[in-house]
Amino acid sequence: MPDDSPPSIYLDHAATAPILPAAREAMLAGLALDANPSSPHRAGRAARAALEDARARVKAALGWEGEVIFTSGASEALELALTRSHLSRHAVSSVEHEAVMRHVPGARIIPVNAHGLVDPDALGDVSDTLVAIQQVNNETGVIQPLHLIHDRVREDGGMLLADCAQAAGKIYLPPCDMAAISAHKFGGPPGIGALLLRDLGLLAPTGGQERGYRGGTENVAGAMAMAAALEAGHDWMEDALRLRAMLEDAVIDAGGEVIAAASPRIAAIGSYRLPGLASAVQLIRLDGAGIAVSAGSACSSGSLKPSRVLMALGMDEKAAAEVIRVSIGRETTIAEIDAFLGVWRELAAQVAGS
Repeated sequence: MPDDSPPSIYLDHAATAPILPAAREAMLAGLALDANPSSPHRAGRAARAALEDARARVKAALGWEGEVIFTSGASEALELALTRSHLSRHAVSSVEHEAVMRHVPGARIIPVNAHGLVDPDALGDVSDTLVAIQQVNNETGVIQPLHLIHDRVREDGGMLLADCAQAAGKIYLPPCDMAAISAHKFGGPPGIGALLLRDLGLLAPTGGQERGYRGGTENVAGAMAMAAALEAGHDWMEDALRLRAMLEDAVIDAGGEVIAAASPRIAAIGSYRLPGLASAVQLIRLDGAGIAVSAGSACSSGSLKPSRVLMALGMDEKAAAEVIRVSIGRETTIAEIDAFLGVWRELAAQVAGS
């Protein structure tokens, strides 16, 4: 029978992060409310108060002064922004998540350079255009210069939508008109996220809950848990940076390649190529050793297609198919990185000896 026990070493936090104890406790407290926040009775009013308290706490934790619409996650938040904006023209970077790409057929594609970065001067005319650019790439960890891009978009009279799914709760949010976040990427539960807006007038309302911008009963418990996860802070990112530096020194010493090494990258994500060995083989070997990593985005890791993101950086199909992603979490230890490197070095030695 197959072994379905969980991995002993989890290095796939970019796919989903384990829920934090504080978030779990907050969610249990929310589930105990037992009322619809839209109901007018006392229990409903209590649930509404808890929801609005969570909304205020999310804004405070993120330093966001605009509005917050709770959603089921970043994918829904992006859909709301892209399909309900008053701007009909779209421009997106070539390395955006599929959650963006599926909603912008015919959009103008903004290229990235070999380091995975968008050049603000390459934006072109973005007047009356909704520009969607992620803050942190989910495969490579590259951080886009959104402060410069925002200035350029604002000068032209466009709007900037930032996919902050891999950034929120880890680094500070960028200047933007709208941002999408997802709780399960920073220690909250799956099934809750938010669209942050400079003001509600940026979108066309359609009726329903969330002040008419999203239908469906609000997830009070999820919102409370997301607020608690954000309040845990991101001081651990300093430790993550040290762990990643140790990891990447060893990867290079073993003959591996760090993807987008010269670019600013979030400490929690690293993308590595082992020339001569397919990522699928690497994943099988690592999984057999009880180590969980991924090959690219978790949303497309089951696909046989080469990574669109890596090919946008100029990699060919063969090279792109030799890359794995290691993502570090709040509880990741030196011993866990050492264990990964033990398997990586064995694989590299086998390739060198073949």
